[in-house]
Amino acid sequence: MTNTSPLTFEQKLQNYADLAVQVGLGLRAGQRLLVQSPVEAAALARAIVRSAYAAGASFADVRWDDDDVQKARFELAPDGSFETISQWRVDAELEAANAGGAVLAIRAGDPGLHAGADPHRLAAHQRALATYRRPYSHQVMTNALNWNLITSPLPASAKLIFPDVSDEEAVQLYWDAIFRATRADQSDPVAAWKTHLGKLHARKKILTGKQYASVHFKGGGTDLTVGLADQHLWGGGTSFTPSGIEFTANIPTEEVWTAPHRERTEGTVVSTKPLSYNGVLISGIRIRFEAGRIVEASAETGQDVLRSLIDTDEGSHRLGEVALVPHSSPISQSGLFFFNTLYDENAASHIAIGAAYRFNIGGGVESPEVFRERGGNDSLVHVDWMIGSPEMNVDGVTQSGEREAVMRNGEFVI
Repeated sequence: MTNTSPLTFEQKLQNYADLAVQVGLGLRAGQRLLVQSPVEAAALARAIVRSAYAAGASFADVRWDDDDVQKARFELAPDGSFETISQWRVDAELEAANAGGAVLAIRAGDPGLHAGADPHRLAAHQRALATYRRPYSHQVMTNALNWNLITSPLPASAKLIFPDVSDEEAVQLYWDAIFRATRADQSDPVAAWKTHLGKLHARKKILTGKQYASVHFKGGGTDLTVGLADQHLWGGGTSFTPSGIEFTANIPTEEVWTAPHRERTEGTVVSTKPLSYNGVLISGIRIRFEAGRIVEASAETGQDVLRSLIDTDEGSHRLGEVALVPHSSPISQSGLFFFNTLYDENAASHIAIGAAYRFNIGGGVESPEVFRERGGNDSLVHVDWMIGSPEMNVDGVTQSGEREAVMRNGEFVI
């Protein structure tokens, strides 16, 4: 875990901010930018604002979030009040998107913030927020704007990852892990990212060309066949807005992914890493599907929250994403569990309950009817959780029923 990079912390932080703006957002001169940031990540948010202006941004603003304020609400607010949301917070996202701007979110928080909170309160708030936020979520799911997610260490999350050191050292070790995973500790991280993204582009092109009817996961208690949407398109690396802005939605990213057909998933799947969802850790997830729909669901911890998530709407009983990640990914090889889906989903193959990205289905962005007809799933939620491992084998099943090896023991062989 020793930091061997010749760069100073300040240089690596600036590299990280520049990556978020230049590679993550692909920010163009004249665009405006909204940054969503925890108050504890102020140094990173400020660096991103400066990087945005250096790239030619016309206006950059920050919407601050505070975990302690949220925790106080779920501990102390009265019952019946959790459908109330601050609409202006979502309106800020819509304002930026509707003005042709970009949105960057620093996804960081205490993974156990709401441990012990009433799951009905959490579910009521999440449903109300997702309902009001749906117009913005639609723009994200269709790549109508350039958007990006990154993270930053917070003391609570850093101590979970590095429990045997002081708070200060845990935060520094977390920073080191972030800089390695994002290549911000390299002298030319933008060039390193271009090489990496090229490999993901090649992989998604091969898989899209295969047009498998389904992919079959077997290993570690999982025996799951995920039928794929008709005329599905694999994603990976960069995406494009309608105006041609190239951006990378997640930094880091190691996955290639596509849309399942909402009615064609069969079998049982077991999680291989915990899921940090809405301030609650859910571990030991076991779900069984029939005709695409969840018919049984359990978890060793956080089961009530898992079932509340599944019961959000009809679409949350089905899958919206299937993603392949090699066990040899840098995040997996770090040996760390980050308690943050942005990182943990890039350490293992995963699936997502809820909405599919419309750009993963040919014609899905242009036509909701085509999206639906070809098997796309719609929901208020989209929640990824990890199922990959060194024991996982994945086969692609062709339209004629033949099987082809895609992954063996967690590694690509295609």
